Amino acid sequence: MLDNKILVNLYSLSLGKNFEIYLPVNEKVGNISKLLNTTLFDSIDTNRNYILLNAENGITYKNNELIRNTDMKNGTKLILI
Repeated sequence: MLDNKILVNLYSLSLGKNFEIYLPVNEKVGNISKLLNTTLFDSIDTNRNYILLNAENGITYKNNELIRNTDMKNGTKLILI
C-alpha cells in the first residue's frame, strides 16, 4: 500500500489545466508548492508565495503544515494559486 503518499487532483489556475499527482505525506505544504512551481513553470520565483487551496471546502493550507496533518486525502481537489 502507498501509505506515504496520496493521489490528488491539482488545478493550476495560471495554466488552466488539471493534473493528478502524488504528494508525499511527510513533506511540508510550502515545499510542495515550491516543487510544483519549479516543475510546472520551469522556474522558481522565491519572492512569490504559492498557495495550495482545497477546491471543495475553501481551506487554504499553511506552508509550514505537513501534508499528513491536513485534511488532504486521496481524491482531494486542490488549486495552485
